[in-house]
Amino acid sequence: MQLHHYNTKFELKKHPITVVCENVTNAPNIGSLFRMCDAFGIEKLVFTGSHLPIPSRKMQKTSRATEKYVAYSIEENILLYLNTIKDTHQFICLEITNNSSPIQNYTFNFNKPIALFIGDENFGISESILKQANAIIHINMFGKNSSMNVVQATNIALYEMTKQFQK
Repeated sequence: MQLHHYNTKFELKKHPITVVCENVTNAPNIGSLFRMCDAFGIEKLVFTGSHLPIPSRKMQKTSRATEKYVAYSIEENILLYLNTIKDTHQFICLEITNNSSPIQNYTFNFNKPIALFIGDENFGISESILKQANAIIHINMFGKNSSMNVVQATNIALYEMTKQFQK
C-alpha cells in the first residue's frame, strides 16, 4: 500500500543547515525551496534581494503551505547578511567554477552550522560571494548542458549533505 503524508512515520529532525538564496526570484522556485527545506529538515531558509514574490499565489501553490512552518527571513543585502553569519557558520557555495569540488568528493563538517549559498536562476552566485566561500561545490553533469535548475541542484546538494549528516 502506498503511504501518504498522513500515515508515514519519518522522524522529525532539524539539520544545522541554512539555505541562503542570492536573488532567487521565480515564485515557483521559491515555493519549491520552502517545500524542499521542510522535507530535508533544514534549519532556516534565507532570501536575499528585493522584489521577492513572498508571499504570492504561485509561490504558495508550489510550497503547499510549508512557508507557514519553515523558518525564513528576507535580507535586502547579501553581503551584510554574510557578515552577520561568517563567524558562526561554514560558508559553502553550490556553483560550478574552475576551482569547485564535486559534491560527492566533499566531506561536510557538521561541527559548525553550514550556510549553503545558492544563486540567481540566470547568473548563479556573484563573484563577491564566491570569493568569501570556505568551499565551492558542484554537481557533476554528464550531458551537453552545463547548468541545472537551482531548485533541482539544491535538492541534490541537500540530499548529499543530510545523507552525510546521518553517518
